[in-house]
This record gives sequence, structure tokens and C-alpha cells, in this order.
Amino acid sequence: MNKIIKTSVQILTGVAAIATLTAGRAMAISVQQGAEAARAEGMPRELIGPNGVFTQITNTVLYIVGIISVIMLIYGGLRYVISGGDSKKVTDAKNTILYAIIGLIVSILAFAIVNFVINAITGESNSAANVNPEQSQESSQEQQSQ
Repeated sequence: MNKIIKTSVQILTGVAAIATLTAGRAMAISVQQGAEAARAEGMPRELIGPNGVFTQITNTVLYIVGIISVIMLIYGGLRYVISGGDSKKVTDAKNTILYAIIGLIVSILAFAIVNFVINAITGESNSAANVNPEQSQESSQEQQSQ
């Protein structure tokens, strides 16, 4: 009896999930439209995109991590030079340099991944976002006239 109730609850949950997903397609909107609908007075107009709040925050954090990695790389180099041949100090300095390089690589990859995801969500690329809309209209009109 307990197994029948468990199975029927699972079937009912599956049917409800399918019904919800099917109904959601009729009301599907883009991320930007959803953010615009939820925007309160005084909030920034663009949340996602090349000039969006999310992009600015993540880029700022990633720049800070990159700067810290470069500073630690310089610090590890100085420790290596000042170590004076002491094997413990040389090992510590090498580890500092290694971890700083790993941090720098991670921050560069994180920057690339964040920008890729944001561009995939908005459907824009950085080069297309920097084009002036008036210039693109003029160039398309010139192409049509030729």
C-alpha cells in the first residue's frame, strides 16, 4: 500500500512538472525582459549585458583577484631572491610563485567564462555591443542601396 502511494505521488509530481513546463513556454520571456519587469524605481536600467550591473561587479572582483595575484607573484620573486640559498625559504618562495600563477590563470579563465555566459544570455557579443546603432543603420542602408 505504501509503495502504491509513493508511486502515485511521483507520477502526480511528474505530470505537474510537465504541465508547468508546458505552460511556461507560452509565457517565456527573455532574461532582460524578466529583469525589466522586476526592476523597481531607482534601480539600474541594465542588469545584464556589456554595461550591466552583474558584468561590472564580476569584472571588478576579477580585476582585484588578478591584481592580488600579480602582487603575490612579485612578492614570491622577492622572497626567492632574498632567500639566500636556504632550502626552506626557496621552497616557500617557489610555492608562493606557483600559487600566484595559478591564481592569475584562474582569474583570467573566470573573466572569460563570466563574459561568455553573459554574452550567451544576452545574445550579444562585445564587438556588437560597442557599435553605435546609428552607424549600423547607416551601413545597412548603404549596403541596400548598392
